[in-house]
Amino acid sequence: MRSFSMNFCDLPPWVIGSVHFNQKPQPLEIQGVRRSNRQLFERLAALDAPEARGEQFHDYMDVKFQLHQWEQEASARSRKSLKNSYLRFLRGWMFDSNAVEGAVLKGWVESRIGLAPTFHREPIPDIHCEAYYRYTTERMKGTIRTNAINDQLDVLFAFAQEELQRRHPGVSHLTLWRGINDFDEHEVLEEYDRHRYRLQLNNLNSFTNDFERAWEFGSKVLEVEVPLVKVFFCGDLLPRSLLRGEGELMVIGGEFDVTVRIGG
Repeated sequence: MRSFSMNFCDLPPWVIGSVHFNQKPQPLEIQGVRRSNRQLFERLAALDAPEARGEQFHDYMDVKFQLHQWEQEASARSRKSLKNSYLRFLRGWMFDSNAVEGAVLKGWVESRIGLAPTFHREPIPDIHCEAYYRYTTERMKGTIRTNAINDQLDVLFAFAQEELQRRHPGVSHLTLWRGINDFDEHEVLEEYDRHRYRLQLNNLNSFTNDFERAWEFGSKVLEVEVPLVKVFFCGDLLPRSLLRGEGELMVIGGEFDVTVRIGG
């Protein structure tokens, strides 16, 4: 049975991770985040241009977490902790989701949503195995060199959800794709036929909204109806000067029914 942690949502993790939730999603909100950052969301509501909202978000994060002050710190440790902002972890994920940055982001999902990772460099069958220990060690190393990175990611997720709802009014799901070569990173829960499966996806996953681009990453492509509320972040929410990789979306996992497209 899959392990769950306590979370900071209004719904328990076993509900959020279920296929039933993914078919009929409900809003996901980290408790207290919108209330404690009320000024940000009031400012965002007054802006019509997506680019301006992205700039407003970054400026707010810069001031709230003092990210712009890293050069003024006396010690190298202090400078590094401020410089290692949410942007560093997003860039790190896009380069390698199994590096230290990936461990920190998967750790945020585990602590806030309650879903433990099932893969980080290697399969993680449960929280009592050596693979889980190695993941938590990397997660800890990445977290201690930051200025409240989990709090930064809380605000990032709230911003992403606000922006996605604004850009996709009335939409509950997005059709997304993920290129793979095999199922090593995903546990097969049920096989309906050679093209349709129920998978246990990792607690955080990379997808793309470009079907053709998905083929660049494997000989098979997973086609998934992803609830909008499970999109943690996508690159085009921020100005191009801050972050590249507009076609990539970071999706919170759980049990998903998927269709496998096979090339050839």
